[in-house]
Amino acid sequence: MEVMSYKDFAAAGNRGTNIYLDLEENSYGITVESGALTKAGGLFDLDRRVLVVTDDGVPEEYAEAVASQCREPYIVTLPHGEATKNFESFRQLLSEMLSHSFTRKDCVVAVGGGVIGDLSGFAAACYMRGVDFYNVPTTLLSQVDSSIGGKTAIDLDGVKNIAGAFYQPKGVLIDPETLKTRDSRQLHAGLAEAIKMAATSDAFLFKKIEESSDLQADLQTIIVGALLIKRDVVQQDPKENGLRKILNFGHTIGHAIESFGEGRLLHGECVAAGMIPMCSDRAAERLKSVLAKYDLPVSLPDAGRLAGGADDIIKAGADELMPF
Repeated sequence: MEVMSYKDFAAAGNRGTNIYLDLEENSYGITVESGALTKAGGLFDLDRRVLVVTDDGVPEEYAEAVASQCREPYIVTLPHGEATKNFESFRQLLSEMLSHSFTRKDCVVAVGGGVIGDLSGFAAACYMRGVDFYNVPTTLLSQVDSSIGGKTAIDLDGVKNIAGAFYQPKGVLIDPETLKTRDSRQLHAGLAEAIKMAATSDAFLFKKIEESSDLQADLQTIIVGALLIKRDVVQQDPKENGLRKILNFGHTIGHAIESFGEGRLLHGECVAAGMIPMCSDRAAERLKSVLAKYDLPVSLPDAGRLAGGADDIIKAGADELMPF
């Protein structure tokens, strides 16, 4: 089923969904369907050499399921976590492709969360000036946000995403079944990105999240709703010259919190806390209510949980060189 609006999808119920992101020659489809992992070979062109990139926090069977549908697969498993998004990992992926004689006709498939997607996409953008890239996000955070839109990057000298490229995938496959291995903290942290998008762009979706009595049952509709928002924004502003900056809501202060947090807080938790100072009092109260419902932070963390205090966080946010 191809959908154009969240209301249409919500009315139709949880069924397989195809979303089309129209960027002229860089257009691609996004499939959201339970069990879709087993259909990767029909959705992606895998009849060639394929570098399947994953991390050790992702169940091995996910990458293996994709690899089993490739003509000539090579699986690379990296350590999980933000620290992996560095030049050494980037070099490793390029070297792996070179050692197996990859050409421009071959491709990269990311199977994992946002770190793996960002890193793999950047490697695909740079190897031989660009090979095809496909994304199979396996965390809620990456499914609702980073898996589409074409932002690829690595971190450098403590600054997140400072080296990268806009490089759109050729296709995205989202299988909600992969979320069953995630604990509630990971799910709620991922939900923060959907709350962010709903708060800026879709009152209907925000109300759905706000009133949900069964998050697991509602996940697919929430994923689709968030993707439709991001699709519409990216189609209008693919390289973040204006409108797309609304997708950074919560991220300026959130990234500063993340930097000072030294891994204690998840990305979505940092974004949640980063949204509140940017709101009016009236909006903040409603937002705090829905964040608290999902055990997400509703204020800047106290200095005891961070390497720096609130003043340092605010300064770091104000000093960011560019939006992320």
